[in-house]
Amino acid sequence: MAEGQTHLSIQMSDPNTNGIPSRKQSSLDLRGRGGSTLTFHNICYHVKVKTGFLCCQKTVDKEVLRDVNGIMRPGLNAILGPTGSGKSSLLDVLAARKDPHGLSGDILINGAPQPANFKCTSGYVVQDDVVMGTLTVRENLKFSAALRLPKSVKEQEKNERVNQIIKELGLSKVADSKVGTQFIRGVSGGERKRTNIGMELITDPAILFLDEPTTGLDASTANAVLLLLKRMSKQGKTIIFSIHQPRYSIFRLFDNLTLLAAGRVLYHGPSQHAIQYFQSIGYECEPYNNPADFFLDIINGDSTAVAMSKMDETNAESTEERIEYEKNLAEKLAEKYSNSVYYQETKAALQNISLGNKKKSKTIFRQITYANSFLHQLKWVSKRTFKNLLGNPQASIAQVCVTALLGLVVGAIFFGLKEDSAGLQNRVGAMFFLTTNQCFSSISAIELFIVEKKIFTHEYISGYYRTSAYFISKLMADLIPMRTIPSIIFTCIIYFMLGLKPTVEAFFTMMFTLMMVSYTATSMALAIAAGQSVVAVANLLMTITFVFMIIFSGLLVNLTSVMSWLSWLKYFSIPRYGMTALEINELTGLNFCNSSSDTNLTSNHSYQRTSQLWCTGDEYLRNQGIDASSWGLWQNHLALACMTVIFLTLAYLKLHFMKKFS
Repeated sequence: MAEGQTHLSIQMSDPNTNGIPSRKQSSLDLRGRGGSTLTFHNICYHVKVKTGFLCCQKTVDKEVLRDVNGIMRPGLNAILGPTGSGKSSLLDVLAARKDPHGLSGDILINGAPQPANFKCTSGYVVQDDVVMGTLTVRENLKFSAALRLPKSVKEQEKNERVNQIIKELGLSKVADSKVGTQFIRGVSGGERKRTNIGMELITDPAILFLDEPTTGLDASTANAVLLLLKRMSKQGKTIIFSIHQPRYSIFRLFDNLTLLAAGRVLYHGPSQHAIQYFQSIGYECEPYNNPADFFLDIINGDSTAVAMSKMDETNAESTEERIEYEKNLAEKLAEKYSNSVYYQETKAALQNISLGNKKKSKTIFRQITYANSFLHQLKWVSKRTFKNLLGNPQASIAQVCVTALLGLVVGAIFFGLKEDSAGLQNRVGAMFFLTTNQCFSSISAIELFIVEKKIFTHEYISGYYRTSAYFISKLMADLIPMRTIPSIIFTCIIYFMLGLKPTVEAFFTMMFTLMMVSYTATSMALAIAAGQSVVAVANLLMTITFVFMIIFSGLLVNLTSVMSWLSWLKYFSIPRYGMTALEINELTGLNFCNSSSDTNLTSNHSYQRTSQLWCTGDEYLRNQGIDASSWGLWQNHLALACMTVIFLTLAYLKLHFMKKFS
């Protein structure tokens, strides 16, 4: 690989910086640790794909990568190819972020097997931004520094590193500005992308991976991002990235180019030699044509330099035929590359590295190491979660305001309950509404894990924190402020407007009951939503589940009359436990036959039975099959507590075993 190495050294020592300002280096600069060379040998990757619908589904083995070899040295290493060529898959394989099933081949770092925790020590910038939008640029970088740098690094040194990265990335003007969400205006797309890069540079990785870093950016901003990466590569870092269709000003920055199509390598070597290589196999680049566009045209068979086959001239060409043609074309181009000097030099260099490496390497490792303890992780993740909650007034303050408004409306509807037949009906109706409202208001918890799924997946794989630290912090940030506070406000408004039993014990029992119903319903929402990707699916499952639970709550149907083969469903109804506890708490000891009208109506015992009127709350409870004893009250809270623990356990297990590798 002598020719390629000579070219690379010329590129790295070129005095032309392409408009990049030179800066004085410091101990905290974005300098790679001596530069690392990544080599990959005979990489093959297959996935199982399901085709068809429902019962007609069949599993097909799809080849994503086949016999991919190459060397990535310090500099800008671009992986180029059309959509579906396998460039993102190759990037994930090299970064140890791909599911090992169906994967074979060897990946070496400086001639040694890839470390088990390589994914935690290297940097990886995903295609979609994964920064917390409610935090500032500086807060996001400090979060990364706090969790990815060990405690042995003092707080002052961490802050210095954050400040240096902000300066190097040109983020000084927006350092204390919020990144931005769909509700909050934040920094520009380029500044957001640089913030993502900065979070990965905190650990000063020798190798940095980026998945299509120009996605969603305009041409000028994309060029600025690549100029930044170019400057970093000149400081010794090995930067590997996938890119779809770069402009020429971006393409000329590349040091090494890997061209893929249909999972095959069509070219791997110095980027400036690529045009010369394709000319040698019969493809002429037109004057003023962008080389990146020229390569993609060759792959797609659309270039005027390509001799079109009869099938291309046919207007009635089917999609299947087109795919088959492109696949055949990719095979022919891959075969030509395998006979080229570039391939032979690459294989020779790889063989020398393999001979020097006596240990057999594994392609993928799932070991994740952490720089800090569980308590340190819990502290920082909880801190960020609460900041995110306060920075999202639509989700926090709005819910409290809506709860207060709803409490006033319900209080006005059921205002001043009396101890008569209407008072009994209204009390039961109010309790049914309270428990139902607590259940349906908890549906908002389904977004707790779904919205941040990409952020959690990326940070977990990168070794920011353990699943348990993330899970507990999210519970603390949701259960305490979003479930407890609204329950307290709701109870304080409703209880006194309705004129319920005027005892301290009854007041706090009702408050505790509503909290427990909210906790249990929220836990069920988390158990259903954990691991889901679509909010609508989780929302539908929650709604259907609550509708069936409400049927067995004790109001819509007398549970003592339900057939035995269906009656067991009542034990899974969250509203039933809440409503039963509220009824025991409020109705015990009340007499609803004190007025003269009610006395006349119920003087005849047989008429009382036929009209379904009850003189006391205890009679009503007995008719409903409810045990009004002290144990009858608290067994409902115990059942809700057990269900909460079960649901939270399921939610954690689903989160822990969720597929985190693509």
